[in-house]
Amino acid sequence: MTVAKSLVLFVLAALAEIGGAWLVWQGWREDRGLWWIAAGVVALGAYGFVATFQPDPHFGRILAAYGGVFVAGSLAWGVVVDKFQPDRWDYVGAALCLAGVAVIMYAPRR
Repeated sequence: MTVAKSLVLFVLAALAEIGGAWLVWQGWREDRGLWWIAAGVVALGAYGFVATFQPDPHFGRILAAYGGVFVAGSLAWGVVVDKFQPDRWDYVGAALCLAGVAVIMYAPRR
């Protein structure tokens, strides 16, 4: 149950951070206005809170592992939202990052 909870929290964090950054991007670069930027800032703030619910007590470990989730999640966001087409090296890189997440967060420890 702890691993499942952790994975759900990583997905929620990715949606909040990537979605928030995307909203800021849309507001500024695509001239959609300050409301988009404000919504992005709120989503980015929510990302900061989501990490606090991770079962592991070590901030550095959680943030390091989340980096791998962010990489894979950003590529997935690009595919779904921006119709970006990753190449095989994008997929290889994302897989390596997710393997790193698994090692950092879920390897057996004493």
